[in-house]
Amino acid sequence: MDATFWALVGLVIFLGIVVYLKVPGMVAKSLDERAAKISKELDEARTLREEAQALLAEYHRKRKEAEKEASDIVAAAGREANAIVDDAKQKTEEYVARRNKLAEQKIASAEAEAIKEVRTAAVELAVAAATRIVADKVDAKASATFFKDSLEQVKSRLN
Repeated sequence: MDATFWALVGLVIFLGIVVYLKVPGMVAKSLDERAAKISKELDEARTLREEAQALLAEYHRKRKEAEKEASDIVAAAGREANAIVDDAKQKTEEYVARRNKLAEQKIASAEAEAIKEVRTAAVELAVAAATRIVADKVDAKASATFFKDSLEQVKSRLN
């Protein structure tokens, strides 16, 4: 008997013990458990991936909504700014028109006042000149007669 025979006998005994102790079943069971665990992890990963894709889609939708809302806000702000500018222009034009009208009224008032002052000065000058002329030409007797005549004219006109 040589060493090869004893190696064969040892191998057969070893394989017999391995089969007797049900090692192939334990290995198969361990592999099945590991395969089930890997399958479960794959399912969980697939579920997480689907949830992540759903969240990503939701964030994209929310971003688009936010961008639309932002553009709406910008457009509304632009419209409001234009309205404010138009209103300011209108109010400025109205203010300028009021100021022009007020200035024209002041000019007209100053012109009327100047005309009144010129007339008053002319009347005063005419009265002074007339008084001097009358005083030079009229004596006391004529002045009394002139005064009476003037008084009569005033009474007749007042009545």
